[in-house]
Amino acid sequence: MSDPDPHLLIVDDDERIRDLLARFLKRHGFLISTARDAAHARRLLTGLEFDLIVLDVMMPGEDGISLTESLRGQLLTPILLLTARGEIEDRIRGLEAGADDYLVKPFEPRELLLRINAILRRVPETPVASLIPKVLHLGAVRYDMDRAELWRGDAPVRLTATEVQLMRVFSAHPGEPLSRLQLVEELGRAGSQEQPGAQERAVDVQITRLRRKIEIDPKQPRYLQTVRGAGYMLAPD
Repeated sequence: MSDPDPHLLIVDDDERIRDLLARFLKRHGFLISTARDAAHARRLLTGLEFDLIVLDVMMPGEDGISLTESLRGQLLTPILLLTARGEIEDRIRGLEAGADDYLVKPFEPRELLLRINAILRRVPETPVASLIPKVLHLGAVRYDMDRAELWRGDAPVRLTATEVQLMRVFSAHPGEPLSRLQLVEELGRAGSQEQPGAQERAVDVQITRLRRKIEIDPKQPRYLQTVRGAGYMLAPD
């Protein structure tokens, strides 16, 4: 673990689950704060900064997806959703709301730990090789590879941790198609208990979200292209 230890916020209305997760994650080197509902979480977020939020979807009052949508307009903090729902569409809704990942209950605590560590590793730590341009131009948008920042003119474009990881991967291979399987592995979803189709669908949702931040017309992408039979490709100017 880095120093200081990552600080996680666990939001769940079930006190038993909150306590179990808090004890487990503390044993693995994390600092932990807990909240019993969305309102409690908002109060903590007002005064504290967190490295990641573990958020239950099914809570009384404001649910986890609604809270994710609201927070995503204000914070870049990665969000991992915990959901008891088994339908793929419900999980996709969470990703569309801005979550970085999701885990379906019941789950093994070790899988939660792996997902958390995968998300926290997504911000690039080292510059890309010097032979590749440090700034990629995508029409009106530019991507600073060293800082992992996306800009539209003088205005920064907010990227989630997952979107940062996708841009890191694509910018390291400009003009090269990357398969959905490669992207699943890069996003840390390989080896999960989900069916491959669900994993690839989750990648498609993340691509759709990223296109909205890059493209003039996301439905006719110019820079983050779909390559038939091969996957996706970043095509900078």
